[in-house]
Amino acid sequence: MIQRILTSYLKRDASFYPVVTLTGPRQSGKTTLARSVFPGHRYVSLEDPDERAFALEDPRGFLTRFTGPVILDEAQRVPDLFSYIQGLADEDDTSGRFILTGSQNFLLMSGVSQSLAGRSAVLHLLPFSRAELEGHSLASPDDPGALFVNSESSLDLWATLHSGFYPRIHDRGIPIDVWMPDYVQTYVERDVRSLVNIGDLTTFEQFLRLCAGRIGQLLNYSSLASDCGVSVDTARRWLSVLETSFILFRLPPHFRNFSKRLVKSPKIYFHDTGLACYLLGIREPGMLPTHPLRGALFENYVMAEVAKAFVHHRQQRDMFFWRDRSGREIDLLLSRGESLYPFEIKSGQTVAGDAFEALSGWSELAGQPVEQATLVYGGDQSYVRNGVNVRPWFGL
Repeated sequence: MIQRILTSYLKRDASFYPVVTLTGPRQSGKTTLARSVFPGHRYVSLEDPDERAFALEDPRGFLTRFTGPVILDEAQRVPDLFSYIQGLADEDDTSGRFILTGSQNFLLMSGVSQSLAGRSAVLHLLPFSRAELEGHSLASPDDPGALFVNSESSLDLWATLHSGFYPRIHDRGIPIDVWMPDYVQTYVERDVRSLVNIGDLTTFEQFLRLCAGRIGQLLNYSSLASDCGVSVDTARRWLSVLETSFILFRLPPHFRNFSKRLVKSPKIYFHDTGLACYLLGIREPGMLPTHPLRGALFENYVMAEVAKAFVHHRQQRDMFFWRDRSGREIDLLLSRGESLYPFEIKSGQTVAGDAFEALSGWSELAGQPVEQATLVYGGDQSYVRNGVNVRPWFGL
C-alpha cells in the first residue's frame, strides 16, 4: 500500500474526537486508508443492501450491535444514522469510536453539520500526490518557500499528467482507457443523480467536458451555459455539484491592495489531470506536448499538487491568482500571514528571459523581495535566476 500523507493526521484526530469523518472523491482511497489506519475497528459498508436495509429500518438496533469501534463506509447512504451516532457519542465519547467515510460530500457533510457538530473531525482525501506516488515526503505549505524542493523523480512529465493520480490506476495497473470511462459513467449516473435532479445526463456530461476545456480560464457562467444550452442558474448549480464532489475546484482571485482595477472572477481547475485529459479526448501521453491546452493542463497539475499539500496537511487552502484589467497576471499566490508568495508556471523544458517579467513586476508593485518568487517549469533543474527560484515540475 502506498503511504498517504493524511495518515498521521487521521490517527491524531481519532485521538481527539469520538467521531472522525473522512470524505473525498469517489475512488480516492478512503476505505483503504481507514481500514489500514484502524485495523482493530469493525468494518461495515452501507453499500451492502442487507446492512443498509437494517440501518434504514432500525438505526438504533443497527448501531447497538457494535460493542467496539466501527468504520461505517458510505455513511451518507443512511442519513438518519447521524442523529443516533450523536446520542451514542454523547453517552460514551471514547476517542475514535466511529469512523465515517463517504464520497458524496454534500450529503455526508449535511448529516455531520446537523448532528455531529463539535463531535467529529472532518478530513478530506484527494487522489495521490506525485510525492506519495513516488514515496517522497509532501512539503507542508506552512513555508511556501520550501515547496518544490524535491530534487529527483523517476516519472515522465506527460505520462504523469495523462495518467493522473487515482489510486486504482496505479495500484491495480488498470489501463486508463478502461478505468476512466467507467469512472465517469459511475459518477454521472450515480453520484450526480443523487445530488441534483438532472433529466438529461448527456447534457451534463457535455457540461463536464466543457469545464475541462476551460481549465485555467476565468469562469464565465454565461458563456459556459450558452455553450451547453442550459440556463445560467443551471450552470451555477452544476458547477457547485462538480466542486462538492471533488471533481474540480475554483481558484479565487486575490484583490486586496495593489490596484482597484482587478479581475474578480475565479478560475477553475480539476483535482486530477488524468480525468481532465480523458474528458478532452487526449488518449495518449504523446498528444500532450503539442496539444493546444498543454500549458493549461501543466498549470492544472501544479495547482492540484499545491491544493493536495494544503488538504492533506489539514490546512486551509490559501491559494489565489492575481490579474489586473491591463492583463498583468500571476498564476498562483500563496498567502501565509502577512506575506504573499508568487508563483509563475511554464510548461516548457527551458525558461525564456521574459518569463521573469511578471514576477519581478509584481514583487515591485507589492513591495516584497523577489526572492519570495518561484517559477515552476517543465524541466528538471533547480537554480536561481534574476533573484527568482526556478524549480522543476516534480519539486513538490
